[in-house]
Amino acid sequence: MAYQTVNTILEKHDADMGAAEAHGIAAGMLCVALRADAGSWLDEIMQDAHGLSGDNQALLLALFDRTRELLDPDTGEFAFDLFLPDDDDALTERVEALRTWCQGFLFGVGYQQGAGDWPGDTGEIMRDLIEFTKIDSNVDGEDDEQALMQIHEYIRAAVMTVRDAFAEQARDHETRH
Repeated sequence: MAYQTVNTILEKHDADMGAAEAHGIAAGMLCVALRADAGSWLDEIMQDAHGLSGDNQALLLALFDRTRELLDPDTGEFAFDLFLPDDDDALTERVEALRTWCQGFLFGVGYQQGAGDWPGDTGEIMRDLIEFTKIDSNVDGEDDEQALMQIHEYIRAAVMTVRDAFAEQARDHETRH
């Protein structure tokens, strides 16, 4: 699934966000509740999700469902990745996409979780992600490229930690009831 294709669909339908932020929202929602509703996600990212053509809607829903699959703790794999521009794209564009992905993730977690208990290390991770939303996208050079890679890998691992913490919280809740 091409990042630019999803971005174009969102732009064409006057979404208030790009593909990275939309994917961040999906990932955040799914980390809190793997059974999160794709329709709610579409309504959140699009002003008029009903105005989407069947193909475009199917593509966006496929992105959501694929994200759900990659975040499923039962798969036992670490295949999840952030949906960002390719490494061939400009560094500034990739940093900006990472920044907006973090914004989306924070929103998605909040959308599903609201105020309440933050299990495990999730509170600290959320604070880190808030800091990443302030990242300066005016970057250039090998050092910045390296820093972006390290931040990307940290976020990738952090997402799995958040997912695991909420999955454990849900299991504990089910056990008590």
